Amino acid sequence: MSAEATNPEAHPEARPELRRRGRGRLDLRRLGRAALLGPASRDRLPDAIGHVAEAHRAHHPDADLSILRRAYLLAETSHRGQMRKSGEPYITHPLAVTLILAELGAETTTLTASLLHDTVEDTDVTLDQVREEFGDEVCFIVDGVTKVEKIDYGAAAEPETFRKMLVATGNDVRVMSIKLADRLHNMRTLGVMRPDKQARIAKVTRDVLIPLAERLGVQALKTELEDLVFAILHPEEYEETRALIAAHAGERDPLPGIADSVRGVLRDAGIAAEVVVRPRHFVSVHRISRKRGELRGSDFGRVLILVGENADCYAVLGELHTCFTPVVSEFKDFIASPKFNLYQSLHTAVATAEGHVAEVIVRTRQMHRVAEAGVVALGNPYTTPPVDAAEGDEERVDPTRPGWLSRLLDWQQSAPDPDTFWTVLRAELAQDREITVFRADGGTLGLPGGASCIDAAYAQHGEAAHGCIGARVNGRLTSLSSRLSDGDTVQLLLAHDASSGPAADWLDHAKTPAARIAISGWLQTHPDSAAATTTAARAPLSVVGARGGGANAVADLPDAPVRLAGCCTPVPPDAVAGFVVRGGAVTVHRVHCPAVAQMRAVGRTSVAVHWRATADCRVTLLAESFGRPHLLADLTEAIAREGVEVVSATVEPPVEQRVRHSYTLQLPDATGLPALMRAMRDVPGVYDVSRA
Repeated sequence: MSAEATNPEAHPEARPELRRRGRGRLDLRRLGRAALLGPASRDRLPDAIGHVAEAHRAHHPDADLSILRRAYLLAETSHRGQMRKSGEPYITHPLAVTLILAELGAETTTLTASLLHDTVEDTDVTLDQVREEFGDEVCFIVDGVTKVEKIDYGAAAEPETFRKMLVATGNDVRVMSIKLADRLHNMRTLGVMRPDKQARIAKVTRDVLIPLAERLGVQALKTELEDLVFAILHPEEYEETRALIAAHAGERDPLPGIADSVRGVLRDAGIAAEVVVRPRHFVSVHRISRKRGELRGSDFGRVLILVGENADCYAVLGELHTCFTPVVSEFKDFIASPKFNLYQSLHTAVATAEGHVAEVIVRTRQMHRVAEAGVVALGNPYTTPPVDAAEGDEERVDPTRPGWLSRLLDWQQSAPDPDTFWTVLRAELAQDREITVFRADGGTLGLPGGASCIDAAYAQHGEAAHGCIGARVNGRLTSLSSRLSDGDTVQLLLAHDASSGPAADWLDHAKTPAARIAISGWLQTHPDSAAATTTAARAPLSVVGARGGGANAVADLPDAPVRLAGCCTPVPPDAVAGFVVRGGAVTVHRVHCPAVAQMRAVGRTSVAVHWRATADCRVTLLAESFGRPHLLADLTEAIAREGVEVVSATVEPPVEQRVRHSYTLQLPDATGLPALMRAMRDVPGVYDVSRA
């Protein structure tokens, strides 16, 4: 494995904080020997933790390091005599994990728990001792990252450990921060393991830890983990990519020249900005090469522009698009619409006069810190806000809870066994896009990209969504299988019948684990109902009653029979038009009926038509509804209560639980039509009634 893949300092541009301080790569073996020697004196930190203290003070100048000294002494004493498979003293591992987090800007409590994260699992130290010495907060984090006993769980130990960590992360996201740093250091030193064990650990890292790093926004850890996994699971493609990067190193790179041009443009515009070139990591280069084929010189990196304020980002964008040729399709505004993992930046691409195309990222320095370190950069997002900032609001401030984490914590409670949990967890984390939809009551729902109305129903109503019979998206009725887009407004319609349940084909459209687990559970407990939903569609049901009297329209053509058109079923006082058809009959249409234009186009003779004094009329109404038992009986009863005669009725087979009814009705008085249509709409399950 090459040094570039395992050493983050091999790309100093990607870690500007290291470049500024000028520190080289740490010698973990030297740190291990220093750890065994212990502190030089009781009034200062041991030399072995000096790098951690330096990195921590760079982000938190006023931090109290005394608790770190006590945590280190306990960790070093308890791990003394233990060795890693690489031959190093074990204390080098918690030290390295803590240094990773310190470089990301983690606060003191996180670093304290990181130093102790393996003590309860691998030594005689107990949680009670940790609590007594360091408090409840550190104890909770250490417990969260401690694995469950394999002797108790057997083959289920790994999924149950992740379940435990995720539940703990729901209460304190710092648990997962330590786990990610722990896995990164283990991956860096994975070469001492057998190849089969390397592959197994790399696959879990790819399927679970890397998606979690992405969701928590910790890009600095995610990108290095991706490269390490890439080298283990795809060694041939990794070597090809390494060769591409090595070959590019000997060629002229256009990006530094483009960066100089950008600096000049911004300097002339009076915008204070830092412009650097960031090389792509191995996996990013591999993806670009697969997408574009032959790589250009500017494809091996991107130009990063750091400014002070949000407004400066858009000022920079304006200058770039004015002085260079923008590639419009590459522009993305993640400041106005941040990603679900807290990421904010402006992305664009510009072409120079020489024909080079460079991708450009514009962000503030605070955005850059969050983009690299994610939730680690936010300290503890679970602290209760001050009373004056959120008076009367005791809810924790959590930027991750509204979306993927809350869904994960909800559905894991319903996962029936560790295998199901493990399988569904990987599938859930494979979703790399998040959308937000608005509920009809003004609330919001966070859903994975590609989610359907079924997913929204279970996210909002839980098991009550078994009775969901339809949805309106952006005010328009749609099927439950319809996919939702970011920003949609969804209104979910529930059946009044408590016995209603999901159809078996809902599983084909449900994307979230919560929905799939709930639907599968209901279908297993109601096998008869599930079978009924898969029966073949019935033929249309037709009900024909006695025919009513003749039409009450009169044409200005003596002795000509008059027929009301079935396509638009005009009734008084509709504005109508008459046309002579074959046989000398006059057909009467509403003036806005599409057939009127057709009649005139083919030269049919137009005849004036007026309504008789009698008020009775015949009309055809279409009722759109959701399928449920007794619906036809309830509709015909509502029609009868209005004193209307049913001439004929047709019920089409249900499609996605939606049923279409067609009624031809004889009304004693045309003025009662609006009241009749309202009465039909009031029948439970009916969502629309219209004229034919």
